[in-house]
Amino acid sequence: MNKKELITTVAEKTGLTKKQSETVVSTVFETIEASLVNGEKVQISGFGSFDVKERAERTAINPRTKMPITVPAAKVPQFKAAKTLKEAVDK
Repeated sequence: MNKKELITTVAEKTGLTKKQSETVVSTVFETIEASLVNGEKVQISGFGSFDVKERAERTAINPRTKMPITVPAAKVPQFKAAKTLKEAVDK
């Protein structure tokens, strides 16, 4: 499912127009993104939690040249599914 399909599904299930549904979906995504940028954890009961993980600097091998390269430290978004979601997917 992509964002356009999600908007269509939200519109069908809520009775909102596609434009209103697009606003709702975009606002949810923007709010999650803004919270993560501010270093906050986002927890949605029954769904999961979004967090920012810090990856340490590491050394890797360039497969083309076989020479070692340094991969810089980075912050990456992380999602952990809630038990309820895991059980629903496992059925």
